[in-house]
Amino acid sequence: MRSDLMKKGLERAPHRSLFKAMGYTDEELARPLIGVVNSANEIIPGHIYLDLITEDVKAGIRMAGGTPVEFPVIGVCDGIAMNHEGMKYSLASRELIADSIEIMAMAHPFDALVFIPNCDKIIPGMLMAALRLNIPSIFISGGPMMAGKMNGKSVDLISVFEGVGAVKSKRMNAGSLKQLEDCACPGCGSCSGMYTANSMNCVTEALGLGLPGNGTVPAIQAARHRLAKYAGMKIMELLKKNIKPRDIATLAAFKNAIAVDMALGCSTNTVLHIPAIAHEAGIRLDLSLFNKISEKTPNLCKLSPAGPHHLEDLDMAGGIQAVMKVINAIGVIDTKTLTVSGKTVEANLKKARVLDESVIRPLNNPYLKQGGIAILRGNIAPDGAVVKQSAVAPAMQVNEGKARVFDSEDAAIAAIMSGKIKDGDIVVIRYEGPKGGPGMREMLSPTSAIVGMGLDKTVALLTDGRFSGGTQGAAIGHISPEAAEGGPIALVKEGDIIAINIPAKTLNLKVSEAELAKRRKSLKPFQARITSGYLARYARMVTSASTGAIFND
Repeated sequence: MRSDLMKKGLERAPHRSLFKAMGYTDEELARPLIGVVNSANEIIPGHIYLDLITEDVKAGIRMAGGTPVEFPVIGVCDGIAMNHEGMKYSLASRELIADSIEIMAMAHPFDALVFIPNCDKIIPGMLMAALRLNIPSIFISGGPMMAGKMNGKSVDLISVFEGVGAVKSKRMNAGSLKQLEDCACPGCGSCSGMYTANSMNCVTEALGLGLPGNGTVPAIQAARHRLAKYAGMKIMELLKKNIKPRDIATLAAFKNAIAVDMALGCSTNTVLHIPAIAHEAGIRLDLSLFNKISEKTPNLCKLSPAGPHHLEDLDMAGGIQAVMKVINAIGVIDTKTLTVSGKTVEANLKKARVLDESVIRPLNNPYLKQGGIAILRGNIAPDGAVVKQSAVAPAMQVNEGKARVFDSEDAAIAAIMSGKIKDGDIVVIRYEGPKGGPGMREMLSPTSAIVGMGLDKTVALLTDGRFSGGTQGAAIGHISPEAAEGGPIALVKEGDIIAINIPAKTLNLKVSEAELAKRRKSLKPFQARITSGYLARYARMVTSASTGAIFND
């Protein structure tokens, strides 16, 4: 066993003595030692209760003959960090999470690992660590939050963000916003729509590293606690069979995950995280692969913010396994890939079925013939940009407008909230990329304000930053190269005409090459906004959004 390096033999008597200082018995030390990576904290609603899930996992490990050894990991709540300096640290935390887990698992050679994430950067950070370490591993998320209810309608966190814009434009009063604030997030769990956290938990299941149900079983259900116990038991089976993450997360499995991503209409942040996770397994995923899979995979689900449904509805409709079974019929799922269940995808799908076709539409009645996400290219974004096309109104799929240019999210928010953005404008927010931000802030506040003020069908937003999974409308992010690296988005001027054609996958600035060359000569070098601390180091090491914002090797 790998853990013998720290516990077996005469020379390890001092090591065993330290274990015994913590109460471990000889019997416990004789068993496989399973690291349990617990991301519980008291600042993230999706993590506030993960100590309970962790206890379930540890019970399952003990039932199957192992000894659990728990250790913690940090996490940022994107919603609470939104629209202030804290959001600069969100994406940047992903690398710290992966690195800290590597440190713990190498300094203390566990035989296997159980990962317990639930939100935004914690999930991809843990997935990166699992593939980097490549020892037997399994994921069990905390599960999604239930949707709130107000005046007989389902509401959620994004309803509150959009409510702010509605109050600013006098489409809602402050009393109604307070009522919404109090009921939109009714309890623990990852926020209830198909935002980044739930997108990544669903991707983890589709990739094969989480058991069936990992992405959709609600946080408050007893089924979530049973699933956690099964995950604890299953890790012992994976250890016995020596099944490792890279045996499961192959190129074929990543293609499966992208296909599910497209069918669900997941967060555009998956386009950052999936390539970064694959990179840890030595697999290069070019952005063009997302379009190729999207062209074959219809969008079958419209979950909030794109539509009326929430994760609880998807779970009751059959969950991720049902979605995979539907799209398997068009050949976009490799059913021979292995999963942490110990079975192939084919075996897992035998019992899967769609229980509600209003939530998971059939192939002959999709929302879109293509997937939920599109990669756009053009003279503004030669290395690519990302849009959740399933959440863009038909009238905005092909659009031209005048650029309204802002060099920070804060400046754009001030203009939007003060009514300076009008129908037909295209808001450009730059110097918010991985290097420029630094940290590539999410733009949920400006996009929600645009929706709340009733401008989402007439105003587009472009940025080298990124968007929350809760964003809807013509919001195009990850524009690469970013402005801080001299990308063409840095050359856009107030009043320039920008042409967006999502069906054609193009994004272009209608300015001559000669004029762009002239502007480039006068472009001043970017001055770093933060020059000390972790973010300064992050900005020096991080690469483009088109690569998944991974670090330079």
